[in-house]
Amino acid sequence: MRQELLRKIADSTPWLGQVMARLVAIPALGPDNGGEGEMAKAVYLTSVLEELGLRIERVDAPDPRVKEGVRPNLLAWWEGQGPGCFALSHMDVVPPGDLSLWDSDPYVMRREGSLLYGRGVSDNHSGMMASLLALKAIKEMNLPWRGRAGVALVSDEETSSRHGLQYLLHRKPGFFTPADLLLVPDSGESDGGFIEIAEKSILWLKVEVLGRQAHGSIPHMGINALYASALMIAEIYNVRARFSQTDELFHPPQSTMEPTRKEAGVENVNTIPGRDVFYIDCRILPGINLEEVEQAFRQAFAVIAARVGVSFTLTPVQKLAAPPGTSSQAPVVRALQSAIARVRGAEARVGGIGAGTVAAFFRARGLPVAVWNTDHGVAHMPNEWVDMNDIIKDAQVMALLYTGRWED
Repeated sequence: MRQELLRKIADSTPWLGQVMARLVAIPALGPDNGGEGEMAKAVYLTSVLEELGLRIERVDAPDPRVKEGVRPNLLAWWEGQGPGCFALSHMDVVPPGDLSLWDSDPYVMRREGSLLYGRGVSDNHSGMMASLLALKAIKEMNLPWRGRAGVALVSDEETSSRHGLQYLLHRKPGFFTPADLLLVPDSGESDGGFIEIAEKSILWLKVEVLGRQAHGSIPHMGINALYASALMIAEIYNVRARFSQTDELFHPPQSTMEPTRKEAGVENVNTIPGRDVFYIDCRILPGINLEEVEQAFRQAFAVIAARVGVSFTLTPVQKLAAPPGTSSQAPVVRALQSAIARVRGAEARVGGIGAGTVAAFFRARGLPVAVWNTDHGVAHMPNEWVDMNDIIKDAQVMALLYTGRWED
């Protein structure tokens, strides 16, 4: 029966291409990314879930910035006895960025052989489609499933999850249980053999430097905020060196602290800037106190500010201390390893990542969760792509989890 199930999924590429094209055509950008939210995509996905015969509950998070006034989150499942199995994916995507870097319209799916191109095909429609393909095959074969089996499709993953999984867990605190097999198919490696069980803490800092604006020909009359920012940016790696702990579970094994975004300063060349703003993206190993990291930056930048004669403010724009990771012996990890071995013929390895996923919100509530799918690292890039063959294999793995057939 297991082999018949796997073959059934392998024959589902026409449906996969059809649904993926519809998903790509609905941008689903959150308001922080200049969009109208995820409602249109949620409405379409509701029709797909209804075709699968799933019980559906929509949990709307209030957000006055979007036309409907709410951001949708979908729970869909088949009822059953005992612990369940759920895969969680997100409906929102990021903007396409510079359109000149795309070979085609990012919101019109393009197919070349088994490769699909378009915004969101990898992040996170590939994981979503894998779970839906698995459920579709189980339904069509009328197979029994393990406990409650279904999906959660959430909003707002790309910007904060405040209107997504965070809100869903707040409104439905007992829906997921520690005995459930919880999977977030939103990160992995290109061979499909890496399971994420831990994440680094996230600390994003905004630094605003205030000097005194002046004409470029009389710099002595001003205080150059850009110069002070440059000195502070150069100091970032020295602060990082003070937190030199390593953990081989992660790659890279140490904390990272990188200057990233820079806000536009003066518009003309011949003006000494009196204000400058830059940002720091810190991914900190679990166990390191984020308050200590923040304070280290404040102290280091204060020395520079005093020397140059500027003032500054340092403000966290995202601050998430990593909860304890999922045990490598957790049932979801062991089941996933067994299912991957059945489908791909290789033992999956476990580890931690620096990127943040919604799995952190599960772990913060004591819910063991695994993050896994086949991922080629093209998320957020122009010409984002996914291989349908990878989605099929991922769907086969998920089908074994849903039906409890990873061992028999």
